[in-house]
Amino acid sequence: MDQIIINDLTVFIRVGVPEAERAKPQRLLVTVELDHDFTAAARNDRLQETIDYHAVAVRLAAFGRRRSWKLIETLAVDMAEMILREFTPKRVSIEIKKFILPKTRHVAVRVTRLGKGLRAEG
Repeated sequence: MDQIIINDLTVFIRVGVPEAERAKPQRLLVTVELDHDFTAAARNDRLQETIDYHAVAVRLAAFGRRRSWKLIETLAVDMAEMILREFTPKRVSIEIKKFILPKTRHVAVRVTRLGKGLRAEG
């Protein structure tokens, strides 16, 4: 399967268990991997036959404007479900990096979800 990868997209979202942490949006880095068959897009050189990664990035940047989350795990699942619904990849993986723990570069979570009609291997 072919992939589109958006690596370390900067977004600002209200997330954190303590209310004080959710008081203002914090910087997160989001990496998205989208599985999609590029055969038709490559043959016809048409954006309409692939996933518009610019549109995905814009949508992710706007995703958290009107709400907040306690857990980045929940945020990652919600982002994955939105991408599957709106952009219909075969599979989506979302990794979110949060810069909250001292003496660490970041904390990250990763979720993978399959599109409709697909089943996990194994």
